[in-house]
Formats: sequence, C-alpha cells, structure tokens
Amino acid sequence: MATPARATILQLDPEVPVDRFGPWLSANRLLVRAVPVWQRGVPAAATLGDGVVILGGTMSAHDGARHSWIEPLKQLMIELVDADVPTLGICLGHQLLAEAFGGQVQVAEPRGGEHGACEVYWTGAARTDPLLQRLAVNGSSVVAESHADVVTELPPQATLLGSSQLYRNQAFRVGSAVGVQFHPEASPDLMGRWAELRGRDAREMRRSMQRLDSELSRTGRLLAQAFAAQLPAHPVAA
Repeated sequence: MATPARATILQLDPEVPVDRFGPWLSANRLLVRAVPVWQRGVPAAATLGDGVVILGGTMSAHDGARHSWIEPLKQLMIELVDADVPTLGICLGHQLLAEAFGGQVQVAEPRGGEHGACEVYWTGAARTDPLLQRLAVNGSSVVAESHADVVTELPPQATLLGSSQLYRNQAFRVGSAVGVQFHPEASPDLMGRWAELRGRDAREMRRSMQRLDSELSRTGRLLAQAFAAQLPAHPVAA
C-alpha cells in the first residue's frame, strides 16, 4: 500500500483562483491543498509536499515594492528546483520562474499580450518532456491566454518547449520546473471575469472560449494528469 502524493497550489491573487486545475489534480489521486500567498506569505519549501503549482496574478513580476512575497517566492522556486521537486508555474508563475533563474520579463509588452484562445507550437524538446509530451505529440495545442507581460529572455539553462506566433517563450523547463504562459486551469467563466477586469467584453470572451472548451479542457486535464504522474506515492510503513 501507499499513501497519495501531496501537491500544494500557491495562489498569488484572489482574482486568479485554481478554478478547474485543483479538481483535475485531485482526480489523479493527489492530496491537494491551496495556500493564499497574498494573505499568508511564502511557505517554507519543506511544507509543500511532493509537487508545487504556482498560479498567476494581476500584479506584475516587477511589483516587489507592493507585494513583499515576490522576491521570497523567486527564492522558493530556486529551492524547489535544487530539491528536484516537480513545479509548474502558470502565467505570473511562469514569469517569476524565468526571473528567478536569470531570465527577463517585459511588463506591458507593446503588442498588448494575448487574450483568449491562442495556438502554442511545441518544440522537439517538448515531445520528450515528461510534463508536456502528451500535448506535444500533435505539434500544437489551443490554449487559454490572458497576459500583457511577457518573458522576453529565458534563463541561460532553460529549455524552450513552446512558442506562439506572437511570443516565443510560451513554455520552458529549468530542472524540475516548467513555466507556461497560458492558463490550463481557466474555465470560460473565469476568462470572462478576467476580460471584464481588463475592460474587455466579458460576454464575448465567455462565448468564444465555450466554443473551444472541449479542446481547452482536454489540454488542462492532460497537463494535470502528467503533473500528477511525476509525483511519487509514499509506501505505508508496516
């Protein structure tokens, strides 16, 4: 017998919840808990279990003066990779992961970012990546995007895994951590809420995402399954 692996989701912003990703992880025999970092600060690496998911946020990677947890979170990411803990950074999590290891992020990129459904084209390295290979087998995936900030330079030791037509650095790996610019967790309703926060048409965003949700949700579920598969179950002592 074995006890299930434990995953921790670090939520950075009340406007960016785990949405569908938590249930998808739990469906893969993981014990999942969420930590509201904006309220409690950055937890110690030793308390986070077998895997960590770091969500996005409406703040930027350069907002350390207003959000005191940003720099400690970058340091935590380094500790997790040093300890070989599977880690997934989503959107802001992806950007913070890049900066933690020496990459660069541009805030409010002049082309405006990406909002809605976009296609990500997977690299050859993604086809053998333990997290992304099931997505990469078809060459590209339609994903949900909601960002204006962009990773403009990857860390020196990073492996590029995916690009869109507009932005090259959509997904990368550094050690045990993967960053993805897109939102595998986001439902059409959540995408509509984010559109509303940006002053966009929330109803049209929801409708457009609902039309593609069979593909978008499949991408999210496959990513959750692959993440769960990386986490070890623990034998029960006799």
